[in-house]
Amino acid sequence: MANLKDYEKLTVKERINRYFSEDFKRKKVSEIDRNLSSVSEVCRVYQVSHTAVYKWIYQYSVMRKKGIKQVVEAKSDSRKIEALKEQIKELERIIGEKQVKLDFQEKMIEIAEKQYQIDIKKKFSGKRSSGTGSKGTSTK
Repeated sequence: MANLKDYEKLTVKERINRYFSEDFKRKKVSEIDRNLSSVSEVCRVYQVSHTAVYKWIYQYSVMRKKGIKQVVEAKSDSRKIEALKEQIKELERIIGEKQVKLDFQEKMIEIAEKQYQIDIKKKFSGKRSSGTGSKGTSTK
């Protein structure tokens, strides 16, 4: 098989006469079976019709001969899922750091309260401050 760039220059009639070895076809079908490449990628890279690739799959696919159906998932979906999982891990890590920091600060406040015998934390009582004093009434 010649260089791929040479094939790009060929006309449609000249491309029809190309021959791919059985070993090449088996390798490409194997890649498709293992989700290393897709039918569209093989078609685009080697400038082969979808029909030809599906014929190769029908002829050489181990999965097809075993009667196993292949679940096709868009790679972009897989990448999105992996990216979201990574984002979840990062956020969980950040939350863990924040929780440790918060626990440390609370312990420091507790120690300081005992050592200096003062209330550092604000104690909220049931009594509210009067604030501005006006509630719902306009002064116009």
